[in-house]
Amino acid sequence: MEGILGLLPIILMFVIFYFLLIRPQQKKQKKVQQMQADLQKGNRIITIGGLHGTIHALDEGTVVLTVNDGTKMTFDRSAVREVLNQD
Repeated sequence: MEGILGLLPIILMFVIFYFLLIRPQQKKQKKVQQMQADLQKGNRIITIGGLHGTIHALDEGTVVLTVNDGTKMTFDRSAVREVLNQD
């Protein structure tokens, strides 16, 4: 019984870390992955580098963006940070 009481603070710290750090990070990561999976042609997006553009074409792991002057650039899907609109 004393052994269990000695481990109780460590177990309690692990539970607190899980609910305050690990679980929210997993939820955030899942939300980002879902957003990247739901990308569609015509969506206006922002990349992790801050580039604003419109999706011209999609591939399994890449996104082709068109920027204001008509330039087309290819990025990995994981480089998409935010979708500005859902056209």
